[in-house]
Amino acid sequence: MRSVGVEEELLLVDARTGLPRALSAAVLAAASRDPQGSEEVFESELHRQQLEFATRPRTDMGDLDKEIRRWRAEAARYAEGLDATAVALATSPLEVSPSIGTGERHQWLAEHFGLTAQEQLTCGCHIHVAVDSDEEGVAVLDRMRPWLSVLMAMSANSPFWQGEDTAYSSYRNRVWGRWPSAGPVEVFGSADRYHEQVREMTASGVLKDAGMVYFDARLSRTYPTVEVRVADVCLDPSTTVLLATLIRGLVETSVRQWRDGKPPARHTVALLRLATWRAARSGLDGELIHPVTMRPAPAEAVVRALFDHVRDALEDTGDILPAQESLATLLKTGNGAHIQRQLLRRTGSLQGVVTECVRRTLD
Repeated sequence: MRSVGVEEELLLVDARTGLPRALSAAVLAAASRDPQGSEEVFESELHRQQLEFATRPRTDMGDLDKEIRRWRAEAARYAEGLDATAVALATSPLEVSPSIGTGERHQWLAEHFGLTAQEQLTCGCHIHVAVDSDEEGVAVLDRMRPWLSVLMAMSANSPFWQGEDTAYSSYRNRVWGRWPSAGPVEVFGSADRYHEQVREMTASGVLKDAGMVYFDARLSRTYPTVEVRVADVCLDPSTTVLLATLIRGLVETSVRQWRDGKPPARHTVALLRLATWRAARSGLDGELIHPVTMRPAPAEAVVRALFDHVRDALEDTGDILPAQESLATLLKTGNGAHIQRQLLRRTGSLQGVVTECVRRTLD
């Protein structure tokens, strides 16, 4: 069974006001003093108002769920001594002046990309699934790419930006898309072609290195995995686990298609970009572009099409029933963006939204 690992970026906020605070160095210092060695789990990110953790590779989704909840709680515990906490929001609902980290890489990004880098205070979720080789990994990338926008719609958790409703479900996706290397990609056809593309991109001088190849899904530079990067950090950890389950199913389904000689869909990058925009705008509250027909369809029908696409793989791993239950809950309650807007209507303030989202992050 393929192992799965999750990286989540969390927003560090003031425990009373909900405003983002530039505390990542202090939180990491608190983690380093933990005798259990949690500092190896957490890392800083581009902005000092955010913190990232990474789970270990897991084959059992119940174990993955427990670990995500554990590290969310630990991040909040380390921040508690600073009168702060951690929250799974992909953008800050409240106004913020982002503070870029002092590391050499972060400063290079700030100098070369200006306001694009300054405004990248966004929190994503990256899901790694093991593959046997780069050739297998690229076969997966080629075949999963039409489905990535559906995953993004499910995870959408960033409707607010600088105190305003953006009218998007995932405004993080729109901000992240300002990087010149971000977004959907063409069919590569082989690992050689994939690596050639990465070499050509880095040789252009625009990118600092291959770590800046921000495809919606890519081969990991560090692990023998396919890394799916399209998702917002999810408000509810059960949604993260659902995404991980579906992505493992997508990887396995794609490998089986490759081995059976089934070619990937040849949708153009232009169409995939439209599907991504539609998903960022609508989330689960309107229409999406169906990955097979590339025509509009109700969001629930498109999400269920994804589930049906990976059904056999889910049955083989024993994930079918918990995934069905999680999907039913998601479709009933809505994604993080839907919940945030509901909270605003109920509490009447964005501060109230953040307060309730802190509770849901750690629930």
